[in-house]
Amino acid sequence: MGKLQEFKIAFEKNKEVYSPGESISGTVTVKLGQPLQCKAIKVNCNGFCGITNKVNDTAWTMEEQYFNSTISVADKGTLKEGMHTFPFKFLIPATAPTSFEGNYGRIIYRVRAFIDTPRFSKDYTTEKAFFLLSLLNLNEVPDIWGTCSSAVTQQFTYMLMKTGTIVLRAQTHMKGYTPGEIIQVTANIHNQSGKNTGNMAASLMQRVTYETKKPTHDVRTIAEVEGGVVKAGKEVEWKEQIIVPPLPQSSLAGCELIKIEYYVKVCLKSPDVMLTLPIHIGNVSLDKKQRPSKKASSPSTEDTPASDSTLETSTSASSPTLPPRPAPKPAPRLAPRSRASSRNSPSAPPAEYHSGAEGGALMNEDFQNKRQSQLVSPNAFSYAPGLFFPQNQQPVGPAAAPNGPGFSGSTGTTSLYPSLNSTTSVATPQILPPDYSTSDYPKEAPPPYNESCNT
Repeated sequence: MGKLQEFKIAFEKNKEVYSPGESISGTVTVKLGQPLQCKAIKVNCNGFCGITNKVNDTAWTMEEQYFNSTISVADKGTLKEGMHTFPFKFLIPATAPTSFEGNYGRIIYRVRAFIDTPRFSKDYTTEKAFFLLSLLNLNEVPDIWGTCSSAVTQQFTYMLMKTGTIVLRAQTHMKGYTPGEIIQVTANIHNQSGKNTGNMAASLMQRVTYETKKPTHDVRTIAEVEGGVVKAGKEVEWKEQIIVPPLPQSSLAGCELIKIEYYVKVCLKSPDVMLTLPIHIGNVSLDKKQRPSKKASSPSTEDTPASDSTLETSTSASSPTLPPRPAPKPAPRLAPRSRASSRNSPSAPPAEYHSGAEGGALMNEDFQNKRQSQLVSPNAFSYAPGLFFPQNQQPVGPAAAPNGPGFSGSTGTTSLYPSLNSTTSVATPQILPPDYSTSDYPKEAPPPYNESCNT
């Protein structure tokens, strides 16, 4: 078996997810089959960000270090045969950003242990990754309250000589969401042309920017819902819903090399008309109780009637009184059309309510669910602590999304991080780290101990 039989790092209480400003403690265990001379045993804790312009490359073109601490747990001497345990403890800086792993960069935290042996002897090293989570409280994001809306007007040419105009307006009912919540999208499409449009669609998009010398932008479609067409000369209001899957948060506070953004894209397949609605993805949901109240802009009205009556009295003596004007008649209001039924599931506009969205002939039976499907690909997500895709798990709580025909892909609504909204403790599933054994980083350290470490 050789001199070194076991060399490993264990965190206290097997904890693997930490918060900025928290301390991380654990032990280094060394098991020897024979006495081993060493110059020192050291433990290092470090965190850094590395980015590149090649997919899944670890030869970083730019790096950013957050902390790097080393302590010595054993001095020069001879370790006897048997089991040896050395405790360690480090303090994580309060400014360290959340862990992240994407195609072009990573934010990595790890603890490494080294056995420094005399000259001409083999050194030993091992390491263990941990994860950092800095919760993003949406209630603390500036200008987060209210809806997010946008509009675009675009002209297009069809049948070589004819021109038409599309007016597209859209909005989301909030500006910030957490995984499991539902984005309510409302779009108004006015087809001012003699040609039917293509299908309308709404997509949740992720844009990750890696700040290399020439910035790299990684844009992905996280989820998409699709509706029908808009007939020539028709105006249609389309309402849809998008379930927010487990995602990394919008802000990586403390990191200058990686920027994450989310937005909802509303578009028509043809003509090519599109607008975007920026949103935030966080860990703590918006709380209406924390919404700032609108300050009264008008002065006190207690003194106003008195001043008005005084002015009216003084002017009535010098000018004749005019007869009062009759009140204007209110404009006639159109009676709303009745709906046959109310729908709770995400769908294109009901055919019996908005005839312009039907697109004429009925769709093929093979595509009967096309209008109300949310397509989500597990490969569309970057890594963050707690990011997983539960299998056959039903959504729970108020954020649960309706199940039924027309939904495919991942619809799991398990919270990405522990909820901070409730005062009671919530049990969270065990979060396992990714396997960094395939990573070429760090190149300066040999791989973790195995049988080839025998001297």
